[in-house]
Amino acid sequence: MKARTATAVLLPALLSAMVGCGSTNTPASGKGPDPKGSASAPGQSASAGSAGTGAPGSAGTGGAGTTGGTGGTGAPRQGGSRLERAALTQGDLAGYQISANGKNPNAPDGQPQADRKACQPLADIMGDKPDPAARETVNRGIGSQKQMGLAVSASVSSYAESDAKALIARLKDAVAACATGFTATVEKQSGAYREVKASDYKTGGDESVSWTTTAAAEGVSAQVHLVVVRQGDTVMRLMALNVAGGRQTPQVPHEVADKQLQKVRAAR
Repeated sequence: MKARTATAVLLPALLSAMVGCGSTNTPASGKGPDPKGSASAPGQSASAGSAGTGAPGSAGTGGAGTTGGTGGTGAPRQGGSRLERAALTQGDLAGYQISANGKNPNAPDGQPQADRKACQPLADIMGDKPDPAARETVNRGIGSQKQMGLAVSASVSSYAESDAKALIARLKDAVAACATGFTATVEKQSGAYREVKASDYKTGGDESVSWTTTAAAEGVSAQVHLVVVRQGDTVMRLMALNVAGGRQTPQVPHEVADKQLQKVRAAR
């Protein structure tokens, strides 16, 4: 529960992906981790994922410009808009459970606010959508059935292409400027992001940025790995967290990043 305590305060977007992440070899039927990567209890099996738990602004919340999925079930919606076609769907990745549920009632609303202006892009990326310029965001939660406790939040967002380029540039600047960390607040709950470090993560796309940080709140901490990729006017954001705790540093699996980029390209 320690990782969940920290992420509940600092990583609203991850509060859905962590639902149902754990060790199981049997895919759930219609239930599982949820859209933007948030979390239920660490160690809970993927087949026991609780539907209706999700990130702020995801399906069923009425959040403007944000789509999570079907709202009442864990199965991601297929068809629909370009972004919905680009979003990952159950069956896209062997060994992973993918779902899109509604808002977690225990998750804080809104975007985290950084105490340093230079670090606000990093705070924004942890929230409902990568930044306020996103026109639409579709979210997925991914639970690994290969690595116990690995939760990945995946989202795809549409922008004006100039805004998408500006986002990547701001993130690169923020990673460099905020190496010593910063404090963020959401719904009057505060915590810290420590040791922001650029990560050498190879992926495709027009441009990308990756980094690791440690989210700390209420006396506990959790390491997070983030990857943000721009493909034209679309931005994909991936966040990985080990909800089972321990010392293992989480990493966004390359097969997840590659599949998400493949779907973004195919949906254009």
